[in-house]
Amino acid sequence: MSDFIKHECGIALIRLRKPLNFYIEKYGTPAYAMNKLYLLMEKQHNRGQDGAGVANIKIDIKPGYRYISRYRSIQPQPIADIFKKISKKYRKAQKENPQKFYNGQWLKENVAFTGELWLGHLRYGTHGENSIEQVHPFLRQNNWRSRNLVIAGNFNMTNVDDLFDKLVSIGQHPKEKVDTVTVMEKIGHFLDLENQVIFDKYKDKFSNQEITDLIATEIDLARVLERSCKDFDGGYAMAGLTGYGGAFVARDPNGIRPAYYYADDEVVVVASEKPPIKMAFDVEFNEIREIKPGHALTITKDGQYNEHRFIEPKQKLSCSFERIYFSRGTDPDIYTERKMLGRLLLPQILKSINFDLKNTVFSYIPNTAESAFLGLLDSLDVYLIGKRKDVFLENKPFLDSREELLSFRPRVEKIVLKDAKLRTFITDIDHRDDLVSHVYDTTYEVIRKGIDSIVILDDSIVRGTTLERSILTLIDKIGPKKIVVVSSAPQIRYPDCYGIDMSRMNEFIAFRALMALLKENDMEFKLDEVYDKARVTENRDNQPNYVKELYDLFTQDEISRKIGEIVTPKNMKSEVEIVYQTVENLHRACPNHLGDWYFTGHYPTQGGNRVVNKSFMNFMEGLTVRAY
Repeated sequence: MSDFIKHECGIALIRLRKPLNFYIEKYGTPAYAMNKLYLLMEKQHNRGQDGAGVANIKIDIKPGYRYISRYRSIQPQPIADIFKKISKKYRKAQKENPQKFYNGQWLKENVAFTGELWLGHLRYGTHGENSIEQVHPFLRQNNWRSRNLVIAGNFNMTNVDDLFDKLVSIGQHPKEKVDTVTVMEKIGHFLDLENQVIFDKYKDKFSNQEITDLIATEIDLARVLERSCKDFDGGYAMAGLTGYGGAFVARDPNGIRPAYYYADDEVVVVASEKPPIKMAFDVEFNEIREIKPGHALTITKDGQYNEHRFIEPKQKLSCSFERIYFSRGTDPDIYTERKMLGRLLLPQILKSINFDLKNTVFSYIPNTAESAFLGLLDSLDVYLIGKRKDVFLENKPFLDSREELLSFRPRVEKIVLKDAKLRTFITDIDHRDDLVSHVYDTTYEVIRKGIDSIVILDDSIVRGTTLERSILTLIDKIGPKKIVVVSSAPQIRYPDCYGIDMSRMNEFIAFRALMALLKENDMEFKLDEVYDKARVTENRDNQPNYVKELYDLFTQDEISRKIGEIVTPKNMKSEVEIVYQTVENLHRACPNHLGDWYFTGHYPTQGGNRVVNKSFMNFMEGLTVRAY
């Protein structure tokens, strides 16, 4: 993606199902779980580089010993920073007590981060400042072991105000009105109630100490989630640890945010993506399961695990952006889908170059578009095979000689490459843009000036600023006749509200094109009409997405042409055309991941419609704040 956007977050959970001494004896180190969690997090660092956190819980530790440990970091390399600190504790213990270092019980009593339950989180901050207080995991503390709660997740709620008000109505006093705090306090409230129900059940039969042990074995985390999450509106894959050693990972009813798990007789592992699990534990992809929408994977104190439905599942609308860009392309399913996205673009590309393959060079903007580019090349091969069959088997006419047709191969070159990651320490916009224009470099003397067209594939075009300020100017210098920029994703028209940093509508190049078309066609009055509808229904439930009415006034081709005009720099010599994937082809490529609200405005929750209407109202009122 040439336009950088922040997105998502990553989670990693490990539950050791055997005593610590088992891993010491089998793997020769008490750091087995720590090493595996490091791998899980490092292999998901693409999901968050603003901060990282790790929490650890020791099960069945005696009173008087600390049983919850947590480190968080916002250093430039937060994962390395955290595990360096944890490793230091191990090294110190080994140096000072070499004879006891391989005794699991001694380690649990004397060294932090030696428990059976681990939770890691990687953060991409989609709004606000990046402070240590905003980094997961969050900790809700209590002197009762079973009331302690650790929460981390990949989530965003659209109805934070409602959740906050409900907490206040039950007598709580939340310290902040943010989704992380409200989610944790809501779950924590019902965890407290679950504790109390079990305590009341046994208070006349057993001592308080005995009841404490009974709570740890009888508490029903699925019921806690069923009561606490029923009014959540958003996308989430949410992980929680309890002080007594239970754990859960809950997924929203539409499966918007991803979560996968693997289990054997030694471990239960959860991560946001499948490849990190495979790489860390050397398992087959078919052994890794997806947590179903509306379900939670729960792990009991004794290490038993199961999937429970805690909320009514809805139509599965998992985020298609995961498949296009965010997740690691080493997942075989994602790799296949991305190649299909490239294959399906060929008819539009051939039309844009007037089928002149001989005078066209194909390239892509590294690195995430590479899989789609390979798919495009595959489709070119199929197309050429078909042409050869037509000529040699059907005797259809062809402009070139048969020898040229047999020997022809599409021209592929690396045209654009990222030269350096420049820091925006220059705050003056004019000079910063000049700096950004040098982020990319090009390969010279591979284009026949004034003859060749260039087709360059990107995985998505969000804001268009990199094209406008850097890439097109750069390519124009090497003298192509025409530049066709192709997006393997459809036009991004609507804001996201489920965890991706795309909440301000006027930043989208498609929306800028829409505004230009409305002005050119003397239809700006439509903006006021839509604004009035959104304003009148602002506080109502079940409001539609009014912004769709504006996009419906123009075709996709009209908007694409206008985008091409907007991003084309002044004094550009080459012709520029922008080609977008169609929504229909997106669904063909990713049939099991139909969450397409960025492109279609079809939000899976009511909160999505509220956010898009609010975002539009903010635009009309000149506000640059987040819409949720």
